[in-house]
Amino acid sequence: MSRFSASRNIILTVFMISTFAIGMTEYVVTGLLTQFAEDLHVNVSTTGLLLSVYAISVAIFGPLLRIATIRLPSKPLLLGLMGLFIISNIIAATAPNFQVLVLSRLLSAVMHAPFFGLCMSIAFTLSTPEKGTRAIAAVQGGLTIAIMLGVPFGSYLGGIFDWRYVFWFVALLGFVSLIGLILVVPNQKVGVTPNLRSELKIFKNRNVLLVLAIIVFGFSGVFTAYTFTEPMLTQIAGFNVTNITIGLFVFGVGAVIGTFASGKIPPHLLTERLMVVLIGLAAVLALFTFLIPFKFIAFIMCFLFGAGTFGTTPILNAKIILAGKEAPSLSGTIAASIFNLANSIGATLSTVFLNVGASFTLITLIASGMILFGLILTFVTHKVEDKSLFAPQNS
Repeated sequence: MSRFSASRNIILTVFMISTFAIGMTEYVVTGLLTQFAEDLHVNVSTTGLLLSVYAISVAIFGPLLRIATIRLPSKPLLLGLMGLFIISNIIAATAPNFQVLVLSRLLSAVMHAPFFGLCMSIAFTLSTPEKGTRAIAAVQGGLTIAIMLGVPFGSYLGGIFDWRYVFWFVALLGFVSLIGLILVVPNQKVGVTPNLRSELKIFKNRNVLLVLAIIVFGFSGVFTAYTFTEPMLTQIAGFNVTNITIGLFVFGVGAVIGTFASGKIPPHLLTERLMVVLIGLAAVLALFTFLIPFKFIAFIMCFLFGAGTFGTTPILNAKIILAGKEAPSLSGTIAASIFNLANSIGATLSTVFLNVGASFTLITLIASGMILFGLILTFVTHKVEDKSLFAPQNS
């Protein structure tokens, strides 16, 4: 039993390193938008495309790639996806213009959802039922640690030197992850070949569809506000490079704490705890631009923003995987994809609003309203979902 636990923990650690690298690539651009704008001669509002293109590509191409590779064994597929990740970051580091940088983001995005989905599925399979949510949180934890350490470090590295060094650093992390995956992920032969038609029935599962609706129509409000966090801290709070780095780090600390705290929630309490987190997150977004002009309070708001945002993701991921039992191969990928669809919606909305003259305050208020709509959907979900799917397991 101890050997199994050690093996499981080592695999989860490698998954966390891998998702750290992927999370850093996804989110580090939020701390570099001003630099991209200046170096590549585009408007700051245009640089928001680096987030929205990434997110929509994850949402669209991720499931398609997973469907195309559903019969492949997990390990070679993980290695191939990580290889694509390394190549995409090398392209970003050497991008001669904004268009090539966007292309590199698309390539990174293609591997994101299948990789996260495979990691979550393997982690969940290696765990006992009561530890399944915690294992999902561990995989997600790599991404949130990237937000805590990778994003502020990348922002600082880009601010002191050049943003290209950031992508070279991520490519190196990808290579380390590739070695780890080669060494520790077991060569699992496909026992029962996944039945695509059967797995696609997940899109008829009412319990799953309700969670997807919460993410698309509610969680998307998070990225409506988060996309331009760095410009808000620069223009409203008056932060310099050092203070922005600290602010992003504090956001990440909140994200990590929120992720692992949510990972401890037992399955039967997931929906109720989600409602509590969404109420707090809506309040934080509504007050954000009014309070960040006060430096110390700005750091507190960054912390609460991070904790609320990433306190929701393990809950929603776990609900999809627990409810989508007919799709063990697809459910994790769908979860990762739908989150990025929400991210794309949020990033696109905030970019559009900013381009038509909306203030940052209006954008965060709209974001808060979207979260509240997600809260209403969560309440409806709590009333109609099949509670037996989340009931405690009797051993």
